[in-house]
Amino acid sequence: MRCILFCQNNYAFGILEPIKTYLENNGHDYIWYVNDKISADFPFKNEKNTSSITELENYKSDAIFVPGNEVPHYLRGLKVQIFHGLAGEKKGHFRIRHYFDLYLTQGPYFTERFNKLKSVHKDFDVIETGWPKLDIYGTDKSAFEQERKELLQKYNAKKILLYAPTFSPKLTSAPFLVEQIKSLSENKEYLILLKFHPLMDVSWIQIYTDLANEIPNIIFETEKNIIKFLLISDVLISDTSSVIYEFLLLDKPVITFNNISDNILWQNSSDYTELIPLVEKNLNEDPYSKERKFIFENYHPYNDGESAKRMVDAVADYIKKNGVPEKRKLSILRRFKINSIFKK
Repeated sequence: MRCILFCQNNYAFGILEPIKTYLENNGHDYIWYVNDKISADFPFKNEKNTSSITELENYKSDAIFVPGNEVPHYLRGLKVQIFHGLAGEKKGHFRIRHYFDLYLTQGPYFTERFNKLKSVHKDFDVIETGWPKLDIYGTDKSAFEQERKELLQKYNAKKILLYAPTFSPKLTSAPFLVEQIKSLSENKEYLILLKFHPLMDVSWIQIYTDLANEIPNIIFETEKNIIKFLLISDVLISDTSSVIYEFLLLDKPVITFNNISDNILWQNSSDYTELIPLVEKNLNEDPYSKERKFIFENYHPYNDGESAKRMVDAVADYIKKNGVPEKRKLSILRRFKINSIFKK
């Protein structure tokens, strides 16, 4: 099977890496598509990659794995949506853009919704596989335990707190927590990691970078893949972000501010001044530990580390039964949008 790993944003690298590894280990051919704007961040430069859509046309793929929202309709290959997060409450998560032949879902919550949409649109299929970015939870959850120990020792801290807000201007807590994070850092038993979305407003990135430069037990992390920081942290502070679910699936407490989900099963507050007592409460009591069971069962019930395998196998079986699409039919408006995005 010839596959394209399609990256429009740099968060795609960590999502697609387990698929890449499975393809490589099982004799499949693949090429990375890396948008020019993120080429400097691409971590697999020794592997076959391109920023040319024309080269992808000539590659004649069988399948295209896409963690984003768009893919050129005129490329040969089964166009597979594998998603870039678990935040179903975010605007657009369940929007059908008609670019995809197959949706590979993370768990029953997503599968049920997309199957309902399938019954309406009738131009795509849905298979539940789990999400490859979280395969490490099943295969090597302690991968960074030594690094955690070294950080705690270096900073003479006892707990690692991760602040990972969303970038969306309407949803982000970044403008409201600068002074609160600063006050939180006065407790030297806390090591505070700041991990911002790559699309975060640069002015807030600068403000928090300056804060980290000023205060020793605050670190502004620039590594692209957030998984390591999820694994080594004791509590997550956020707002409305997919990273919340990724952290909850590690069975650890989350604190959010003004989250818009209809089904909040963690500590949420509208009062930014409550950050310090909420951190203490969740570290000491973990009051929402029982509620996390719903997230485990519905958002991502797979803890075997084999979601990438399920995805590749599902695609191979689907192609065996249905063949490889040469292109996908789209409305004039959708074709125009794709042609505009990819400069055709």
